[in-house]
Amino acid sequence: MKFTKMHGIANDYIYINCFKEKVDDPEALSVRLSDRRRSIGGDGIILICPSDVADFRMRMFNADGSEGKMCGNGSRCIGKYVYDKGLTDKTEVTLETLAGIKTLKLHVSDGKVGSVTVDMGKAEFSSKSVPVICGSPEMIDAPIDVCGRTWRGTAVSMGNPHLVVFTDEDISKLPLDKIGPEFEHNAIFPDRVNTEFVNVIDAHTLSMRVWERGSGETMACGTGACAVAAAAVKTGISPLGEKITVKLLGGDLEIVISDGFGVSMTGPAETAFEGEVQA
Repeated sequence: MKFTKMHGIANDYIYINCFKEKVDDPEALSVRLSDRRRSIGGDGIILICPSDVADFRMRMFNADGSEGKMCGNGSRCIGKYVYDKGLTDKTEVTLETLAGIKTLKLHVSDGKVGSVTVDMGKAEFSSKSVPVICGSPEMIDAPIDVCGRTWRGTAVSMGNPHLVVFTDEDISKLPLDKIGPEFEHNAIFPDRVNTEFVNVIDAHTLSMRVWERGSGETMACGTGACAVAAAAVKTGISPLGEKITVKLLGGDLEIVISDGFGVSMTGPAETAFEGEVQA
């Protein structure tokens, strides 16, 4: 089976063109191929598939085999893949995901896509949408007890569940390998949760680390960056309608939150290498 390894600011996935390849058991394949010591290595696999309702369809699977509804960094890489590989000549394409149809605007230079702007849809704060069990319609800057201490978090759905934790502590020193799983599997999140730990640099600049459900700490998370920016606007930290730079371990993303909490995300997409693997 042929594959392409790609990443969006070091959030790396193994991409498989399902116009040409057949994948019978993507859950097991993702577990096997994501192993960084025994196989290709990555945060999971992403399947590029035909769609009846959009130009292309994305299925993404985390390193533990669980299927995710949406991946912001992954969607940008799909935009680069389909254009660079000649599957489309359009610079605006639609992508079917489990979180709805997303629109990708491809920024092309010298015949190749360098960056992509993704219409990520709306950030949703209702407890039912996330979902989170908190006894109120929304969980905004609310206390949550994890690992013997009280944090404050804002729950956001970007088609997948996020908890954004703003903190004055230096996030580079937080032991995410210990606290991340406790957030992910906290009983108030029936579908588990991705957790972002955030330092506010200024109103237009936020720094974050992320613990992704099913994958652990990753270098970047596109939906997580969108959730962080949306939570910053919701809590009055950042302005509506202006560019917010979210700094992740793998690089920077530019997020704009519009009226009604519509979210757009712009960032790079890169091809690392291609190869073949035993299917």
